[in-house]
Amino acid sequence: MGRNTRKRRMPLATKIVAGAAALTVGGGGLVWANFYASAHEDHSGHNRTRSAAAQVATIDCPDVGQKIRDVPDRARGEVDGELATMDSQITNAYQRLATTRRAQAGDAQFVQNSILGPLKDRRKAIIDRIQLEINRAGGKADDNLDELAACQGRPADQMQNGDGQNGDGQMDDGQNQGGGDDNGNGVAGPVADDFVDINDVQPNTRDSRNGLAADGDGGSTGTFTTDCGVNENNLFNSDNLIAAPGVDNGAHHTHDYVGNQDNDAFSSDEDLANADTSCQNQGDKSTYYWPVLRLQDGTQEFDANDQGGGAEGNIGKILKPAEAQIRFVGSRQGDVVAMPKFLRVITGDAKSFTNGDANANTSWSCSGFEDRQVTDKYPLCPDGSQVLRTVNFQSCWDGQNIDSANHRDHMAFVQEDGSCANGFQAVPQLQIRLAYDIPTPTVENGQVQNPYAVDSFPEQLHKPITDHNDFINVMDEDLMNEVVDCINRGEDCQ
Repeated sequence: MGRNTRKRRMPLATKIVAGAAALTVGGGGLVWANFYASAHEDHSGHNRTRSAAAQVATIDCPDVGQKIRDVPDRARGEVDGELATMDSQITNAYQRLATTRRAQAGDAQFVQNSILGPLKDRRKAIIDRIQLEINRAGGKADDNLDELAACQGRPADQMQNGDGQNGDGQMDDGQNQGGGDDNGNGVAGPVADDFVDINDVQPNTRDSRNGLAADGDGGSTGTFTTDCGVNENNLFNSDNLIAAPGVDNGAHHTHDYVGNQDNDAFSSDEDLANADTSCQNQGDKSTYYWPVLRLQDGTQEFDANDQGGGAEGNIGKILKPAEAQIRFVGSRQGDVVAMPKFLRVITGDAKSFTNGDANANTSWSCSGFEDRQVTDKYPLCPDGSQVLRTVNFQSCWDGQNIDSANHRDHMAFVQEDGSCANGFQAVPQLQIRLAYDIPTPTVENGQVQNPYAVDSFPEQLHKPITDHNDFINVMDEDLMNEVVDCINRGEDCQ
């Protein structure tokens, strides 16, 4: 399986990081240490205890990017680049966390003194630069951004039998290999608790975030479906053109792409407009992309030794969807208006495990069980049932901007009654439904065998809640008008 090979810049700092990461690669993936190892026995007969440091599973940093608002257009490129550097800092700190467990076990202050403290200083330097860049461009930087410099060590919150515990519930001595936290494959997750039998999910308990087509006399009830395939051209990369333009490996995980075929970190709007498309309707050059799913079965993929792939804990066989359904629907309250060309929309949050679930927006389910939806678990589907991954995008636009400083404020979800607030306008709502043929993982004694998982930033531990989806509208004007007319007339078009 290949990847796009467009030549890109690689700053010296990136080369150094890549070289350091390569030293730790073995067996096609980054060799992460056992997170829950290194316990100490109290020989006086009291309970065995772990040091506080040994309990730290990942690094939780405030998301500076989501807090930034007033960034002049001419400073956005520099600010996005600085934010991408902060992501790389977290990745590197997490790698150090995962590979120094023995040192942490011997020093309760190791994580704070050797990892979190230096990380805070590096983040503070970048925040200072961001503030300077904003002010130089004529904006007014938030003076309180400095409060976001410090990160926390997040304890393991999924301890269970198999996660470094022995049969009597006590911790092992830290010398075991392949504890329950890494499924024996050297990767930080997923763990057994990240999965749920779809039969155990209660029906109709999840709010699908205004995900159904409009109904009622006042709504625009039509739909427009665009068929863009399932990435038959093997277009993969670990960039993120929306959140980290101009930054190689800005996502730190690999994306699946359909639609536009010239999509990487260095693609301009002109590149997108002149590109080929995998969509059957050649007027749709939009780009639709999402993190790949992988089956952690030991397969050596094309990116097994690369940044964004195995070098950052994303290992195993990439699973293409058997079907990718992409459609646009209307508003419950009235007509929709055309999206502007090059409108950028991110839905979901790649950092939901540490940011919280306020922006989490993917529904996981199984075919035949669509009334049972979960956001924070991967479903275990019965034989013959496909894993379903569904997302419904924000459909209220501010009427002016194709992007915003935090890549969110120019778009919003509808209110409970289906209307748009604050003068926002209803645009066609993008809905993406991905169906996968995945062998059902087995969960026994607190461990999961051959799990599947979404690619993620390393410190997000492959949690299902971190799933997200990205879209850039590159439909030509005639096609966008056709989409709007179809939806407003209540027809089903393609």
